[in-house]
Amino acid sequence: MLNINISTKAGQLSRLVQHSTMTRRTGRTYRPVLASPGQLGVTFIGHSSFFLQLGGISVVVDPIFAPWLFVLKRLRRPGLRIQDLPPLDAVLVTHAHFDHLHRPSLRALARASRINHGRAPLLIVPSNVTDLVFDLGFERVVELKWWEEFQLGKTRITATPARHWGARVIHDMHRGYGGYVLNGGGHSIYHSGDTAYFDGFTEIGERLHPEVALLPVGAYHPESFRAVHTSPEDALRAFIDLRAAHMIPMHFGTFKLSQEPLDEPIQRLVAGARRLGIEDRVHVLEEGVARFF
Repeated sequence: MLNINISTKAGQLSRLVQHSTMTRRTGRTYRPVLASPGQLGVTFIGHSSFFLQLGGISVVVDPIFAPWLFVLKRLRRPGLRIQDLPPLDAVLVTHAHFDHLHRPSLRALARASRINHGRAPLLIVPSNVTDLVFDLGFERVVELKWWEEFQLGKTRITATPARHWGARVIHDMHRGYGGYVLNGGGHSIYHSGDTAYFDGFTEIGERLHPEVALLPVGAYHPESFRAVHTSPEDALRAFIDLRAAHMIPMHFGTFKLSQEPLDEPIQRLVAGARRLGIEDRVHVLEEGVARFF
């Protein structure tokens, strides 16, 4: 049975690599547009990476700017370039998986910030992740457990639960994982990190009242992947549980991580939102193009 499983997984990976190699990279890179006072600015960089502006601070979440993730080619260009970013107050990482905690991108962000703006930002990570990032040049590393808070200027950052796992490699299952809600300047935004659907979305909504929800919609096929990832329909259910005003999808189209067609997650998301009568509240962002609330 073990040999069959190994053979099956090797075949799946081979197909993902072949698809990545044969697919042409698309997408444009833009210069960041800055929010005005009182605005919440959301810019999708790609995959689960975002540039967020609210409450007088600027942060990046789960940055990965690399053209390759090991043997998987990046299929959509990053919407922003590191060197074009304004001064960052913090970088947030949701968990230690390689497509979310990307050490070269983190090191490049810290270095560019020091060179261009004279200081490095804070780095906020889940519990038991500091040993993976302490040497990357950030001003300080802050660890947060679920429901712990950190005040950054006028913005409160709260770590939230998820249904996923945080190991960097096979055996380090002690590492934390989850999402964040940022609340400041009259706005609030939730980045779930990677997660399956679970009843924790209702509690997050009741406790933190996010206005905008950034939710993953890809990497759900084969069906077993839904134990740790949301399908588009799962993400819509989570959005309704959260009682947020707006949803922005993520974790799709950038890397070929699973077996569903690359364009299927957004097609299913849009169709599902239309069936629920909430299509005007679901916003699919082009990489690099800012949306303001």
